[in-house]
Amino acid sequence: MRVEDLNDEIRKCNRCRLSKTRMNAICGEGNLNAKLLLIAQAPGENEDIEGKMFIGPSGKVLDELLGMSHIAREDIYMTNLIKCILPKYRRPKQDEVEICSMYLDKEIELIDPKILAPLGYYATKYLFEKYSIALPPSKIDFYKVFGKIFFADHRKIFPLPHPAAVLYKPIIKEGMVKNYCKLKVLLTDCKWYPACPMKRFHEEGKLNEEWIELYCKGDWESCVRYKMEERGELHSDLMLPDGSNKKE
Repeated sequence: MRVEDLNDEIRKCNRCRLSKTRMNAICGEGNLNAKLLLIAQAPGENEDIEGKMFIGPSGKVLDELLGMSHIAREDIYMTNLIKCILPKYRRPKQDEVEICSMYLDKEIELIDPKILAPLGYYATKYLFEKYSIALPPSKIDFYKVFGKIFFADHRKIFPLPHPAAVLYKPIIKEGMVKNYCKLKVLLTDCKWYPACPMKRFHEEGKLNEEWIELYCKGDWESCVRYKMEERGELHSDLMLPDGSNKKE
């Protein structure tokens, strides 16, 4: 199946009650070869009318956040967990998620991104369940996963607050900017990776892929080895990215 065929299926979908209250079922859009896939919860009123993603107030916030991250919309792919507007912006029902998520699963398969960035609670919850990642003990604690990297099924999952959140709570913008700017870091490998012992250890089968994906090809800014290399400080070849020592 091609993405175009999937989108035709989405536009015609009438599998759940939401098809009766929408104007348009919103397809994903962007770069079909993108390394990064943003996953929002559901389209809003403007999106439902125009049939496009992120064109309302939250879209302006997203564009600002991406601009600060030096990421262009044309370089990523964006989609929704739920393809139709939710009446009165209510929460998605479980059966709606179960029915509509089949489209998201297919999009992930077709786009095959390296990074999945779910925006907000429901998109994050779905991916955590899909990839068997432990959920926080309560919804109140869910904010703690935002801005953290998880690795599952050879993909990095990087939950972020939905751009709309800053419209209701401007005080969180500074933290959101920091988290969104991390996307650019995740899209580029550490400059020291080609010469790093971690690369050799991984190629020799002595280091798990997770170390490479979370640090060397992930958040290399938080790597202890990277920080020491930047400061010109000597460090052991056996030092792992978190500062602990690798067993020989």
